[in-house]
Amino acid sequence: MGLIHKVFFGVFVVIFYSSVLKASSSGPITFGHARFTVIDPFCVRMEYQPENKFIDDPSLFAIERKTDFQNFTTQQWQDHIIIDTGKLEVTFINDGKIFNNKNLSVSIRQEHGQPILWYAGEKNKNNLGGTRDGLDGIDGPVQLDDGILARDGWFVLDDQKNILKDNWIANRPKDHGIDWFFFGYGTDFKSALKSYTKASGEVPMPRKYVLGSWYSRWWPYSSDDYKKIVGEFHDHDFPLDNVVMDMDWHKKNAWGGYSWNRSLFPNPDEYLKWIHDQHLHATLNDHPNSGVGPFEDNYSQFMSDFGRMASSGETIPYNGGDQKYISTLFKDMHGPLEKIGIDFWWVDWEGDNLFEFNRLDWINETYWRHSQHDNLRGQQFSRWGGFGDHRHPIHFSGDTNIAWPVLQFEVPFSSTSGNSGAFFWTHDMGGFTALFRNGELLARWVQFGAFSAALRLHSTNKWNLDKRPWAYGSDIENSMRISYQLRSEFFPYTYSSVWQSHAHSIPFIRPLYIEEPEIEESYKNPQEYLYGDNILVAPIVTPGKGSSKTAFQTVYFPSGNWFNWFTGEEIQGPAKKTVFADLNSFPLFIRGGTPVVLQPYTERMGTDPISTLIVRTYPHSTSLKTNPEFDHFTLHEDDGITEDYKKGLYSSTEIKMEENDKWTVVTLQPTIGSFAGQLDERGYIIEFAHTIKAVGAFVDGKVAPLEFDALHGINKVSVPKRSIRIQTTVQLQK
Repeated sequence: MGLIHKVFFGVFVVIFYSSVLKASSSGPITFGHARFTVIDPFCVRMEYQPENKFIDDPSLFAIERKTDFQNFTTQQWQDHIIIDTGKLEVTFINDGKIFNNKNLSVSIRQEHGQPILWYAGEKNKNNLGGTRDGLDGIDGPVQLDDGILARDGWFVLDDQKNILKDNWIANRPKDHGIDWFFFGYGTDFKSALKSYTKASGEVPMPRKYVLGSWYSRWWPYSSDDYKKIVGEFHDHDFPLDNVVMDMDWHKKNAWGGYSWNRSLFPNPDEYLKWIHDQHLHATLNDHPNSGVGPFEDNYSQFMSDFGRMASSGETIPYNGGDQKYISTLFKDMHGPLEKIGIDFWWVDWEGDNLFEFNRLDWINETYWRHSQHDNLRGQQFSRWGGFGDHRHPIHFSGDTNIAWPVLQFEVPFSSTSGNSGAFFWTHDMGGFTALFRNGELLARWVQFGAFSAALRLHSTNKWNLDKRPWAYGSDIENSMRISYQLRSEFFPYTYSSVWQSHAHSIPFIRPLYIEEPEIEESYKNPQEYLYGDNILVAPIVTPGKGSSKTAFQTVYFPSGNWFNWFTGEEIQGPAKKTVFADLNSFPLFIRGGTPVVLQPYTERMGTDPISTLIVRTYPHSTSLKTNPEFDHFTLHEDDGITEDYKKGLYSSTEIKMEENDKWTVVTLQPTIGSFAGQLDERGYIIEFAHTIKAVGAFVDGKVAPLEFDALHGINKVSVPKRSIRIQTTVQLQK
């Protein structure tokens, strides 16, 4: 329908047929051979089926078919229907034809400006990019799949090829028709992503330790070697949370397998107990497409449970669609390993076409379901399986080459991945394979990794590609130690920002345009991103010069004032600036006027409780002494490993900063909520950065000791341990 036709028709209906205007109850609206389901104001499911045999079963994308949204209206007149969600006006003409640009259109209202019009069949011209299944073998930038966000102001997600699932998997019926999810949002990108998770399920909280530091390498390490490596991390002051056993942990009878290589791991029970005694976590590489062969230690039990004769000696191939096979695989192959201490699985799927449901999205779903035993949070580690796979973090990008263009590409790739719901993406820090290693490149890659979803070292089985920092000389080791320790110190902020992703469907790492969609410059700087609300990161991705390896990035600074973490330099946004950094630093900026939560360095950031909370503040802009949008921050805490957070068992501590010409005040509200293992007391260190020596300080109105770090311009007030249930107010007198 053309614009003039549509406007005339809308006026005609309102004037002459207003009696048919009615509020609709939640649920699908069937009109002719079309069915529409309003998910929320920004999203409508659109189906067309010539025999009205519509799909009600969940798909791998749309797991929740019910909707409780009711605040929309419908208007019907002969062969026309208009559905008004408040943000979208969907018009359909029942002309007996499938959806096309003559019978289906949507008008998207905008807060400012004219409505955006979409007609069925139209494709995005300005999609902002999403993600892809992986980056295996790349040397530089590659094409991405589309994401939900587009400068067109809308996106159509075609769900009709997605397989169905309820308790198990199933193909759609033949001639199932059209099944679209239309997202219309203008420039309200946050609402678009919220609609995405409304249709496809919330972003879950990963297990806390997974967001920490990993050591991984494809190399025939023994259990004694791993113990030595753990000791080296401690001796060199590097934090560690996860130890990965790659290919060589199991027998070499196949690419995959579930039986220990006893020459390397003579006593896996004792080894895994030792790992857990160090407050570490263990994962095993798994290639499930290798099937189950007669060399497995538990082969006889598997064959018996699967209903086959062990005497046949046959290898049972992986069949993702066979529920009995999957349940037996998890029971007899995975179960014994989990019982002695394997925490989660690295699904390093190679892919095959033996069975139709041997597909990555479904494999990720089954592994996730299996990991949710005993009230544990689901957790797996795999490549991206497509829309809907955001429910199964954490994802990794595969086996990339070691090259500067790969690092350059992984920065925007990580931020645009959030446009598809892939909020928690990790990479092989330093790349996977090359002929030669590059210490400077590794150090810069690790700086990026320190402010990503996980800091994970990994490399192929070449003797010269060991990623242990102390194998690269003191300059590289010192640089990497700074990054690793920053990861540990910023972990309270990181985990609280991950909670924000879960609670509000906002990407953990996000492009600037999600926050400032009306600012053109926000779309032009893919080499930087926001890390949560208040940290701006622009990793160095090119070789440096001179003995200090100084390199630079061009950084756009959004509105407000920003402070360089390493130098203390203040930059007033909006502005664009070239930022130089030696090997021990990188462009890392903190928003002024907001409290940032930190902790003292700890070796086990993913499990240690916050016994001392550090709150650092930087001044407001000189032209803006308060900013209600950013003058507060909520510290989130939970047990880090169970599903109890879904039952409300977590805590929140609201922290607020206020400032005038004479005072800066930080107020920590009483902690609300509780969870297993919660500390009743903690100490506080309040740091007032970018300041001159203060006149004095007060805690809850009483004079308090004040330290001043003249070198870094930081006034510091320490508050002894106290109950987390009382308010703490710290005032700095300027």
